[in-house]
Amino acid sequence: MTNDPHAWLEDVTGDEALAWVTGRNARTEQRLTAAPLFTELESGIREVLDAPARIPFVGHRGGYFYNFWTDERNPRGLWRRTTPEQYRTDSPEWEILLDVDALNAAEGENWVWHGARFLRPDLDRVLIDLSRGGADADVTREFDMVTRDWVPGGFVRPEAKGGASWLDRDTLLVATDLGEGTTTESGYPRTVRRWTRGTPLAEAELVYSGEPGDLSVSAYRDHTPGFERTFVRRALEFYSDELYLLGDDGELRKIDVPDSAIADVEREWLLLELREDWAGFRAGSLLAARFDDVVAGTPSWEVLFAPTDESSLAGYTWTRHHLVLNVLENVVNRLSVLTPGEQGWARAEFPGAPEFGSVGVSAVDSDENDDVWLTVTDYLTPASLAIATVGSPPETLKSAPAFFDSSGHVIEQHFVTSDDGTRVPYFLVRPADLAFDGTAPTLLYGYGGFEIALTPGYSGGTGRSWLTRGGVYAVANIRGGGEYGPRWHRAALRENRPRAYEDMAAVARDLVERRITAPSRLAVQGGSNGGLLAGNMLVRYPELFGAVVIQVPLLDMKRYSHLLAGASWMAEYGDPDTDDWDFIRTFSPYHLIDADAGYPPVILLTSTRDDRVHPGHARKFAAALEAAGHDVTYYENIEGGHGGAADNAQAARMAALAYAFLWEKLGRATGH
Repeated sequence: MTNDPHAWLEDVTGDEALAWVTGRNARTEQRLTAAPLFTELESGIREVLDAPARIPFVGHRGGYFYNFWTDERNPRGLWRRTTPEQYRTDSPEWEILLDVDALNAAEGENWVWHGARFLRPDLDRVLIDLSRGGADADVTREFDMVTRDWVPGGFVRPEAKGGASWLDRDTLLVATDLGEGTTTESGYPRTVRRWTRGTPLAEAELVYSGEPGDLSVSAYRDHTPGFERTFVRRALEFYSDELYLLGDDGELRKIDVPDSAIADVEREWLLLELREDWAGFRAGSLLAARFDDVVAGTPSWEVLFAPTDESSLAGYTWTRHHLVLNVLENVVNRLSVLTPGEQGWARAEFPGAPEFGSVGVSAVDSDENDDVWLTVTDYLTPASLAIATVGSPPETLKSAPAFFDSSGHVIEQHFVTSDDGTRVPYFLVRPADLAFDGTAPTLLYGYGGFEIALTPGYSGGTGRSWLTRGGVYAVANIRGGGEYGPRWHRAALRENRPRAYEDMAAVARDLVERRITAPSRLAVQGGSNGGLLAGNMLVRYPELFGAVVIQVPLLDMKRYSHLLAGASWMAEYGDPDTDDWDFIRTFSPYHLIDADAGYPPVILLTSTRDDRVHPGHARKFAAALEAAGHDVTYYENIEGGHGGAADNAQAARMAALAYAFLWEKLGRATGH
């Protein structure tokens, strides 16, 4: 496609492009929102998102538990805190620190909360990030915890991608857009500066400058008592970065580890998560050495985890004296405890660790104690939150409510063989009494990229909108993801990207062969990289599906590296401005549209404020499908960022549009 007839739709806020969006939005709303089913779907999802009985997940700082909370009365949210004692009660008393809705009303803004970072060890000042409409770009403002107000004349970082963190009370480390030459080709910060209170940001001292072709540059101060250090991280590309130690003399010293590995420093230790084979160690391994030895060039590496064909490292968390490993074994979480000592690392089981579902583990406060949070869930079980001191069984503190009756459903894990013989797992959630007559409306979800694993999780919205209305739900653990570590991810990189789509097609065929559904009753759904997946399912395997849902997607793979953050993903997909285009074009849905093909109906959902994946992808794809005479539905939320929605009301509407479309195309919902 030499001349792009739809290029004008890349003008995000252009009058002509927005007029096109407004027209499609109106057409979609007129068709999908008028039916009683849509009202039921939207209100049901909204009730889930705003439910007061949800678990208020917290972070610990200075004897308080902090939480950010949204509901129907507070759509943009409350930043609040309570004591550990109060948190254990059924109805904790919360101290409100910042009301974002009230702030928006006072300032005439549409701020969305992006997080907070405390000044340590005093904890009396906070850097708060706020985004307009949910975009990745945000502002940073200094907040006084004593007065509960913004610091007069305090630090303010103007709106940009990037961030700021505390070096000390009067100094920040800032990585942000300061004009020409200060951002990378991906649109992220290229420089790190030391900003002193009371001086102009533009005059902040330069600490480090990367290259235009880098992904980004950032810096942070480790304030762990006794181990205070400052680091600069230069991200060369998505899976390659350099870590530097910034000395008191201002000199930078590169940490001598592979650029492809993930280096993490905690107290006296450096942990290294390998993405590639190195020094006799297998990709996916977790290694440990004393940090000072690494700096001195004399590390003695010990293997804390080595992957197998069926296991990978899902993550880990440090407590004051232990390291808790979270391992996936065929996409099922398993926990263990490692403790460093004079004789090496001792290994033990995690007592009382759940045997079912997805398990997340995180430290409560690694500076102070050995307590961890445990979250447990699966497709049919609402999340529970427990606390445990390493070595003791967990104590459940909170449980989320059930939003649908799951007693008549079962969860299964199946494996299919892809085109090249690879064994691929997927999860299936179905009625226990399914007839296996090939008629069940079935929704297949996938992602398959960036080494992200899809593990079982409870969704009240999916339960109410799909499962209880007679739908079957499947989640594919295809290559490109992280279910089996780096090797699973690398298997679908660049020229091997189609392996992910072959895996997804194999799962779709298996659902039909098992007599669960038929192509006319099977839909596929994905967002972002998963939107690229769903787009490829549409144009490469149209015969397998009766409907396709594509959300905040990449679709024009010739232009993706020139749109917003797209250049940062070339390690994943390749560079379309080189000979890589020869293989990229084979999975660029925008360039594979065939006017004569029998495509199933498709809905595209995106956001004008998405400053990560350009809305032009979805716009142009919809326009091209329309021009080719295909059945396409389009809706673009004006706010929302890459998440597609800026608050619960918008999220409920976007989800309800997708489910209403699916029931319209796959068959009528059967009711509650």
